[in-house]
Amino acid sequence: MSQASSFSHAATPTRHDWTLDEIEALFALPFNDLLFQAQQVHRMHFDANAVQVSTLLSIKTGACPEDCKYCPQSGHYNTGLDKEKLLEIDKVVEQARAAKDAGASRFCMGAAWRSPRERDLGVVLEMVSRVKALGLETCMTLGMLDGTQAERLAAAGLDYYNHNLDTSPEFYGDIITTRTYADRLETLGHVRQAGMKVCSGGILGMGEAPRDRAGLLQQLARLDPHPESVPINMLVKVPGTPLENVDDLDPLDFVRAIAVARILMPKSHVRLSAGREQMDDATQALAFLAGANSIFYGDRLLTTENPQVERDRALFARLGLHPERTETCHDDTAQQTILDAAMARRQTDDSLFYDAASVH
Repeated sequence: MSQASSFSHAATPTRHDWTLDEIEALFALPFNDLLFQAQQVHRMHFDANAVQVSTLLSIKTGACPEDCKYCPQSGHYNTGLDKEKLLEIDKVVEQARAAKDAGASRFCMGAAWRSPRERDLGVVLEMVSRVKALGLETCMTLGMLDGTQAERLAAAGLDYYNHNLDTSPEFYGDIITTRTYADRLETLGHVRQAGMKVCSGGILGMGEAPRDRAGLLQQLARLDPHPESVPINMLVKVPGTPLENVDDLDPLDFVRAIAVARILMPKSHVRLSAGREQMDDATQALAFLAGANSIFYGDRLLTTENPQVERDRALFARLGLHPERTETCHDDTAQQTILDAAMARRQTDDSLFYDAASVH
């Protein structure tokens, strides 16, 4: 039995030293073996049928100075996207309240900036505090941050900051030239130092090699602690961007990446993110089986389509899934106590199942 295929509950400490060879060995496992291993890891740390639900709102759209080749918001490409100013605070709060009523527990706000300007940061801080007051977890993606900006966002009550690594260091220069990989890692360092939780992942299907997918996950797993949220995006090919005609990624390769992410970062929420509109229900079901336990919920994901709310509700019902509920976004200790109790019940249920199966 190969090192990657051997597995026991007692042999899965959280690691930050995965080698590329080890990660590629996971990717190379037979599909069923990989998903079985990922599902075991998943059940050790989460309710296997709970999915964390977030809603994402673009609070400032278009005219971004970065040249990310996948992005319709880049000012370098003509994608027909209308440029919009920063939304008014009341409109953001209204959208957040509607998201909560629709079942979201986290509200994410994204602005197409290289980094926030001082004149805008005050407005953003007010958005954070007012959305937080609704009882929602808050997340923002505003581009690069310096240490002071990160501290101000944390003081306003921001729970999560999203800043994706996108791909491997080796492939990164083929996708973005206006900021470096080191820039992205530096922002993540500022976020962590300020006491916020990290949301960081990447995009698959941009023409990268399989080794680049392993390299991306290695970079994420090297972060200590691991990101609390790891969004795994499937490229949405937008006309007018340089990647509009790139070859489609095999959906099973995408599911493999979800499973490997779950194994490498066992306590992180792995988010099935952009690209769900193009996925059939079977692919999404496999992704949940592989360890995805977070989604974006709603009609749009920044500027691209997202599965309709009713379609998501119907899929959850067919799969027996339910939204993960955060009892409070202010007391992580109490939340962990609730989670530990749920895990104890789950382990008891699993033990009874395996004992019964062994009889037959």
